[in-house]
Amino acid sequence: MSKEIVRTFPGMTFLREAKAELKKVTWPGKMQIWYSTLIVIVFTLCVSIYLGILDALLTWLFRVFSRG
Repeated sequence: MSKEIVRTFPGMTFLREAKAELKKVTWPGKMQIWYSTLIVIVFTLCVSIYLGILDALLTWLFRVFSRG
């Protein structure tokens, strides 16, 4: 492929600019990734426990009021 074709190929400018921008990114370190992952897991567990308790409570309430 000649340089002329590469320059005119649709999207090549975008890909070159995207590659240059990715080189400028400050990527997180291992510890930051570990703590972020831990926060997501703990938050997910807390929300799932909350929703499970809420579901059990509402199920119990509907059963109580539907019998009556």
